[in-house]
Amino acid sequence: MELQLDQLSTLAAVVDNGSFENAARAMRITPSAVSQRIKSLEQQLGRVLLQRSKPVRATESGQVLVRLARQFAVLEREAFEALGAGDGSGRTVVPLVVNADSLATWILPALARVPELSFELHLEDQDHSTVLLRKGTVMAAVTSEPEAVQGCIVRPLGSMQYRAMASPAFAERWFPEGPTPEALAVAPMVVFDRKDELQDRYLRLRTRRQLHPPRNYVPASTDFVEAVVLGLGWAALPGIQVEGRLAEGLLVELDPGHPVDVPLYWQQWALESTMLADVADTLSRAAAELLR
Repeated sequence: MELQLDQLSTLAAVVDNGSFENAARAMRITPSAVSQRIKSLEQQLGRVLLQRSKPVRATESGQVLVRLARQFAVLEREAFEALGAGDGSGRTVVPLVVNADSLATWILPALARVPELSFELHLEDQDHSTVLLRKGTVMAAVTSEPEAVQGCIVRPLGSMQYRAMASPAFAERWFPEGPTPEALAVAPMVVFDRKDELQDRYLRLRTRRQLHPPRNYVPASTDFVEAVVLGLGWAALPGIQVEGRLAEGLLVELDPGHPVDVPLYWQQWALESTMLADVADTLSRAAAELLR
């Protein structure tokens, strides 16, 4: 069985553009040609590859082929450039998924060291970022998952250390005797979103209990810190992000002896790609400078 490259690229275009019609416009072919290529590929494999929804989504089988199509596109472009046959049609775009705290602290300065590439950044909690890698949506991920996704390679980056913090007034009101289990059970906390388990991880480590204090959801890293400074609640914050706020006295550390370390890993497609290797090496050097 041989897969046709035009069929694979068409499959990826439909997923990327959300519909057969949009894919046809992007590829400058007719919608019927798009439909015929997808139908032929599905018949050849005996599998449904797309969910005909709005927007169109790849099935589990389709995700495998979308990832293959994108991998081939990377290798094809690098081969043409190595041969001096690139068409100069634009910069290579590298889709990555990163967690919000890394994005707010060390990722952007690191990516700026690779000026010849453009990046499409997807935001996802570090415990869930490999989902986009499995789907083929991104080429690489900053994740807390140490086990390589199938078809990927992994390398450690270091650990981001989080410490329980609050505004001085909040700490005085809710933790007059420190972060006791009784106080932690009722003191409001700030949580990024419903996937964010970091504060709960600290609570379990500190109290050995399953506590359910009031929560404020603030799904933006900078605003998340600001919510803690303003006294909406306490939170586990990355030290490298809030050193200035601590020095200014806008935040206080609640529990210096009990930080939470979150190991981070770089996972990428297992390709012999100079482009991905350059990005991985650059991020690894930056992580070595700032992470533990």
